[in-house]
Amino acid sequence: MYRQQVVIIGSGLGGLSCGVILAKNGYKVTVLEQGIQTGGCLQCFQRRGAKFETGMHFIGSADEGQPLDRLMKYLEIRKDITLSPLDKNGYDVIRLNGKEYRFANGRDAFIDQLAMAFPHERKALEEYFDTIERVASASALHSLQFSKTDTALNTEYQMRTVNEVIDSIISDPLLRKVLVGNLPLYAGEKDKTPFSTHAFITDFYNQGAYRIVGGSESIATSLVSTIESYGGCVLKKQKVKKIVTDDEKALGVETSEGQFFPAEVIISDTHPMRTLEMIDSKQIRPAFRERINAMPQTVGGFSVYLEFQEDSMPYMNYNYYGYEGDSPWNCEHYDWLSWPKGFLYMHFCHEPSPHYAKTAVILSYMQMKDVAPFRCSEPFKRKDGYKEFKQEKAEKLIDCVEKQLPGLRSHIKHYYTSTPLTYLDYTGTEGGSMYGVAKDVNCGIANRVPHKTRIPNVLQTGQNINSHGMLGVIVGSIVTCSELLTAEHIYRQITNSK
Repeated sequence: MYRQQVVIIGSGLGGLSCGVILAKNGYKVTVLEQGIQTGGCLQCFQRRGAKFETGMHFIGSADEGQPLDRLMKYLEIRKDITLSPLDKNGYDVIRLNGKEYRFANGRDAFIDQLAMAFPHERKALEEYFDTIERVASASALHSLQFSKTDTALNTEYQMRTVNEVIDSIISDPLLRKVLVGNLPLYAGEKDKTPFSTHAFITDFYNQGAYRIVGGSESIATSLVSTIESYGGCVLKKQKVKKIVTDDEKALGVETSEGQFFPAEVIISDTHPMRTLEMIDSKQIRPAFRERINAMPQTVGGFSVYLEFQEDSMPYMNYNYYGYEGDSPWNCEHYDWLSWPKGFLYMHFCHEPSPHYAKTAVILSYMQMKDVAPFRCSEPFKRKDGYKEFKQEKAEKLIDCVEKQLPGLRSHIKHYYTSTPLTYLDYTGTEGGSMYGVAKDVNCGIANRVPHKTRIPNVLQTGQNINSHGMLGVIVGSIVTCSELLTAEHIYRQITNSK
């Protein structure tokens, strides 16, 4: 017998993870997806038979017994996906001032690798890495060690910026910049982004970095299948336009086609601004709406998706971060002469241990204001000049990569592009931002999105709850579902999963 009927708005990783957790525990789950494809940023797409990733390009901490491995087993994903390891001696390669620096997996290897370039900073690197591990393990949910939460340490490093902490440990100015070379993974901003965000990301990938063979859409497919196996359903082309409420609680949701889905619990896996747009209730106070609407968003992204000539581009099993200037910081601040200041370049893994890459993506920052003139009132429609704008920027970005990786152009067969407008239309994230609401120590608690709303049976999940990325979103799903099941109950189930 089902406990309660749950409607989940959106089929991104957060919504589908909540769906699995609750369906496994007897709730009757219905997931409503506005698009024709499930998965949110887990989606892949194809052009001329070539396949591309849109968001979840690689994952970490997936070795046997590590946090994500345990969570994937609990969500019944692990059996359905194949992982291909990135280079353990350099899963991330940072290029600054014409030189390359590699991040190796594991504490000792990470320190040894960077100490070869910065021997005078070995002791400082040890202190830096130990700080990373302390901060990551202080979060019970990130470490999956519920008895070892360190609230004081957690709070301290949520209120100190990345650059403040690194500068206090590392003396060498260049090493300081190298250590933040993977900023595009969280769109970090100087004097704003908390060190805890940097620590979680660094610890996550340092434990073990992998690409998902065939693309991350296999994660969404697995989650949908699991929800259905427990009696739930996932419906596509069901755009929710309204969360229907009375004076006390939500009653259900109404779609743009006028269909009503009754619910005893509603979970929204959309941007919090989109969630509030669906709710017309006095229980949501104007001051709260103003706070949510005033939250800063992470920068948007411009992507160039490359299809290579057959068997021509050797597969690169690491991620490449290239910078035009002498620092990874402030790449989000540019003019059209200085853009792009940096990029992230990654190959798609189409089969286990491929010899040649079939496709790749180049990602660089782009502000919504740069593409806002091309936006139409009708989603997925663009004003004249958009195609030419994208082509100009794509050519410039490819030129930028070509300078650092000579010969790239000779391997390109076709390329395709996306902008913050694409992200806005496909994910509903405000301003087409890469990672939703930006973490900013200067905003304090006002910059945190609650998983509970003022309407008692309306909850939120997704990358804006807790943090983004695969681990962060799943942890946020646990936080959301713990309102119905308790975190301890979910943790016991995770511990018993095989």
